[in-house]
Amino acid sequence: MLAALALALVVLSAFAFHRSFPPNDTPDGAYARIAKAIEEEHPRDVFAYLEQDAVDAVFSIRDMRTRARDAIEKNYPASAERDALLAEYEPDARTKDAPDELLVLDERHGFLARLRKDLSGVAKVETQGDRATVTTARGTRYSFRKRPNGIWGLTLFTADLLADSERASRDLASIEAAASDYARAKKN
Repeated sequence: MLAALALALVVLSAFAFHRSFPPNDTPDGAYARIAKAIEEEHPRDVFAYLEQDAVDAVFSIRDMRTRARDAIEKNYPASAERDALLAEYEPDARTKDAPDELLVLDERHGFLARLRKDLSGVAKVETQGDRATVTTARGTRYSFRKRPNGIWGLTLFTADLLADSERASRDLASIEAAASDYARAKKN
């Protein structure tokens, strides 16, 4: 309900000032598209408006967890541990692309719920070089960073995504080492 009101305020303020929807290569345009995606229940569309480090982390998480799942399936012997590991990595491994992976990660972290708390209209935008802050009508501040493609990306989830990516990398190294040991043991 509040999100619908917020989106309506964004649209009405654009009409009131005879402005079209802000372009996506502006911080307020990126924010408006994020708000629209959430309001219209198209959460996959938020992925396009994450900062580059977050985008790269989501791709890495998906790829590493897929590799981990494949190594487990191929080399681990049947056991409760194998079943538990497969259950842990399967949701990530079966995603078809990075926007779907973001939705899996959202289930774990509640990213989109954090955004839904305040999707009110843009009150102010402060830009300094490749960084910007969008302040909403309710006073929430969202940080953005300009991506190489010119689109501004939300930084709100970057720290969590980078931590997940590092964890996925450590897990993959451990799983591949164990898989290698299991493969050697099968040969002997």
